[in-house]
Amino acid sequence: MSPQQPRRPSLPFDPIEAAAGQWSQHWGDVPRMRAVTSLMRVHQLVLTELDERLRPLGLTFARYEVLVLLSFSRRGALPLGKIGERLQVHATSVTPLVKRLEAAELIRRTPHPEDGRAILASITPAGRELVERATEVVMGARFGLGSLSDEQCDDLTELLTPPRKAAGDFEV
Repeated sequence: MSPQQPRRPSLPFDPIEAAAGQWSQHWGDVPRMRAVTSLMRVHQLVLTELDERLRPLGLTFARYEVLVLLSFSRRGALPLGKIGERLQVHATSVTPLVKRLEAAELIRRTPHPEDGRAILASITPAGRELVERATEVVMGARFGLGSLSDEQCDDLTELLTPPRKAAGDFEV
Protein backbone atom coordinates (compact mmCIF):
# COMPACT_ATOMS: atom_id res chain seq x y z
CA MET A 1 0.00 0.00 0.00
CA SER A 2 1.31 3.43 -0.85
CA PRO A 3 2.13 5.82 1.99
CA GLN A 4 -0.72 8.29 1.29
CA GLN A 5 -3.38 5.57 1.25
CA PRO A 6 -5.16 5.00 4.60
CA ARG A 7 -4.35 1.62 6.11
CA ARG A 8 -6.98 -1.05 6.37
CA PRO A 9 -7.37 -2.84 9.71
CA SER A 10 -4.68 -5.52 10.06
CA LEU A 11 -5.18 -9.01 11.40
CA PRO A 12 -2.95 -10.10 14.30
CA PHE A 13 -1.79 -13.07 12.18
CA ASP A 14 -1.11 -13.93 8.54
CA PRO A 15 -4.32 -15.60 7.31
CA ILE A 16 -2.54 -17.19 4.37
CA GLU A 17 -0.03 -18.89 6.66
CA ALA A 18 -2.88 -20.00 8.93
CA ALA A 19 -4.75 -21.41 5.92
CA ALA A 20 -1.56 -23.14 4.76
CA GLY A 21 -1.31 -24.84 8.15
CA GLN A 22 -4.87 -26.09 7.83
CA TRP A 23 -4.35 -27.02 4.18
CA SER A 24 -1.28 -29.12 5.00
CA GLN A 25 -3.35 -31.27 7.39
CA HIS A 26 -5.71 -32.24 4.54
CA TRP A 27 -3.89 -31.90 1.25
CA GLY A 28 -0.45 -31.42 -0.25
CA ASP A 29 1.23 -28.88 -2.49
CA VAL A 30 1.31 -26.23 0.25
CA PRO A 31 3.92 -24.04 -1.52
CA ARG A 32 1.66 -23.58 -4.55
CA MET A 33 -1.43 -23.06 -2.38
CA ARG A 34 0.39 -20.31 -0.46
CA ALA A 35 1.77 -18.77 -3.64
CA VAL A 36 -1.54 -18.61 -5.50
CA THR A 37 -3.44 -17.40 -2.45
CA SER A 38 -0.82 -14.68 -1.89
CA LEU A 39 -0.94 -13.74 -5.58
CA MET A 40 -4.73 -13.46 -5.54
CA ARG A 41 -4.69 -11.41 -2.32
CA VAL A 42 -2.08 -8.99 -3.67
CA HIS A 43 -4.16 -8.68 -6.84
CA GLN A 44 -7.16 -7.67 -4.69
CA LEU A 45 -5.10 -5.18 -2.69
CA VAL A 46 -3.50 -3.56 -5.73
CA LEU A 47 -6.73 -3.36 -7.71
CA THR A 48 -8.61 -1.91 -4.72
CA GLU A 49 -5.95 0.74 -4.14
CA LEU A 50 -5.77 1.77 -7.80
CA ASP A 51 -9.56 1.82 -8.18
CA GLU A 52 -9.87 3.99 -5.06
CA ARG A 53 -7.27 6.42 -6.37
CA LEU A 54 -8.83 6.59 -9.86
CA ARG A 55 -12.42 6.95 -8.60
CA PRO A 56 -12.19 10.77 -8.20
CA LEU A 57 -11.39 10.91 -11.93
CA GLY A 58 -14.45 8.82 -12.76
CA LEU A 59 -12.35 5.79 -13.69
CA THR A 60 -11.66 2.27 -12.56
CA PHE A 61 -8.36 0.58 -13.34
CA ALA A 62 -10.10 -1.48 -16.05
CA ARG A 63 -11.44 1.64 -17.80
CA TYR A 64 -8.04 3.30 -17.39
CA GLU A 65 -6.44 0.31 -19.17
CA VAL A 66 -8.78 0.79 -22.14
CA LEU A 67 -7.87 4.48 -22.39
CA VAL A 68 -4.14 3.70 -22.16
CA LEU A 69 -4.43 1.03 -24.84
CA LEU A 70 -6.27 3.41 -27.18
CA SER A 71 -3.76 6.19 -26.50
CA PHE A 72 -0.93 3.81 -27.46
CA SER A 73 -2.55 2.77 -30.75
CA ARG A 74 -1.34 4.52 -33.91
CA ARG A 75 -4.72 5.97 -34.80
CA GLY A 76 -6.13 6.24 -31.28
CA ALA A 77 -8.72 3.66 -32.29
CA LEU A 78 -9.10 -0.11 -32.13
CA PRO A 79 -11.88 -2.61 -32.84
CA LEU A 80 -13.60 -3.79 -29.65
CA GLY A 81 -12.40 -7.35 -30.30
CA LYS A 82 -8.82 -6.17 -30.52
CA ILE A 83 -9.20 -4.32 -27.20
CA GLY A 84 -10.32 -7.55 -25.54
CA GLU A 85 -7.44 -9.45 -27.13
CA ARG A 86 -4.81 -6.93 -26.04
CA LEU A 87 -6.20 -6.64 -22.51
CA GLN A 88 -6.57 -10.43 -22.43
CA VAL A 89 -10.22 -10.36 -21.42
CA HIS A 90 -13.32 -11.81 -23.07
CA ALA A 91 -15.01 -9.54 -25.60
CA THR A 92 -18.15 -9.44 -23.44
CA SER A 93 -16.07 -7.75 -20.71
CA VAL A 94 -15.03 -4.97 -23.08
CA THR A 95 -18.53 -3.75 -23.99
CA PRO A 96 -19.53 -2.41 -20.55
CA LEU A 97 -16.15 -0.69 -20.15
CA VAL A 98 -16.50 0.97 -23.54
CA LYS A 99 -20.10 2.01 -22.87
CA ARG A 100 -19.10 3.74 -19.61
CA LEU A 101 -16.18 5.50 -21.33
CA GLU A 102 -18.44 6.58 -24.19
CA ALA A 103 -21.07 7.90 -21.75
CA ALA A 104 -18.31 10.01 -20.16
CA GLU A 105 -17.32 11.25 -23.66
CA LEU A 106 -13.81 9.79 -23.27
CA ILE A 107 -14.17 7.55 -26.32
CA ARG A 108 -16.43 7.31 -29.37
CA ARG A 109 -17.81 4.13 -30.90
CA THR A 110 -18.16 4.06 -34.67
CA PRO A 111 -18.65 1.37 -37.31
CA HIS A 112 -15.37 -0.02 -38.59
CA PRO A 113 -14.80 1.50 -42.07
CA GLU A 114 -13.50 -1.78 -43.55
CA ASP A 115 -15.33 -4.44 -41.54
CA GLY A 116 -19.06 -3.77 -41.33
CA ARG A 117 -19.45 -6.23 -38.45
CA ALA A 118 -16.86 -4.57 -36.19
CA ILE A 119 -17.10 -1.49 -33.99
CA LEU A 120 -14.17 0.87 -33.44
CA ALA A 121 -13.52 2.61 -30.15
CA SER A 122 -11.64 5.90 -30.58
CA ILE A 123 -10.17 7.98 -27.78
CA THR A 124 -11.40 11.59 -27.66
CA PRO A 125 -9.29 14.64 -26.76
CA ALA A 126 -10.95 14.55 -23.31
CA GLY A 127 -9.95 10.89 -23.02
CA ARG A 128 -6.35 11.72 -23.91
CA GLU A 129 -6.26 14.49 -21.31
CA LEU A 130 -7.75 12.22 -18.64
CA VAL A 131 -5.38 9.35 -19.36
CA GLU A 132 -2.47 11.73 -18.66
CA ARG A 133 -3.94 12.79 -15.32
CA ALA A 134 -4.85 9.20 -14.42
CA THR A 135 -1.35 8.00 -15.26
CA GLU A 136 0.06 10.54 -12.82
CA VAL A 137 -2.25 9.09 -10.17
CA VAL A 138 -1.27 5.48 -10.93
CA MET A 139 2.42 6.32 -11.00
CA GLY A 140 2.05 8.37 -7.80
CA ALA A 141 0.64 5.21 -6.19
CA ARG A 142 3.67 3.34 -7.57
CA PHE A 143 1.19 1.03 -9.31
CA GLY A 144 0.08 -0.22 -5.89
CA LEU A 145 3.46 -1.87 -5.36
CA GLY A 146 5.19 0.87 -3.40
CA SER A 147 6.46 -1.61 -0.81
CA LEU A 148 8.61 -3.34 -3.45
CA SER A 149 11.92 -2.09 -4.85
CA ASP A 150 12.47 -1.83 -8.60
CA GLU A 151 14.61 -4.96 -8.41
CA GLN A 152 11.87 -6.83 -6.56
CA CYS A 153 9.34 -5.76 -9.21
CA ASP A 154 11.66 -7.09 -11.91
CA ASP A 155 12.09 -10.34 -9.95
CA LEU A 156 8.32 -10.66 -9.54
CA THR A 157 7.77 -10.15 -13.26
CA GLU A 158 10.39 -12.79 -14.01
CA LEU A 159 8.78 -15.23 -11.57
CA LEU A 160 5.35 -14.76 -13.12
CA THR A 161 6.47 -15.10 -16.74
CA PRO A 162 6.70 -18.94 -16.93
CA PRO A 163 3.11 -19.58 -15.77
CA ARG A 164 1.86 -16.91 -18.19
CA LYS A 165 3.82 -18.45 -21.04
CA ALA A 166 2.70 -21.98 -20.12
CA ALA A 167 -0.93 -20.79 -20.21
CA GLY A 168 -0.43 -19.47 -23.77
CA ASP A 169 -0.52 -15.80 -22.79
CA PHE A 170 2.17 -15.04 -25.38
CA GLU A 171 4.77 -16.62 -27.64
CA VAL A 172 8.41 -15.65 -27.56
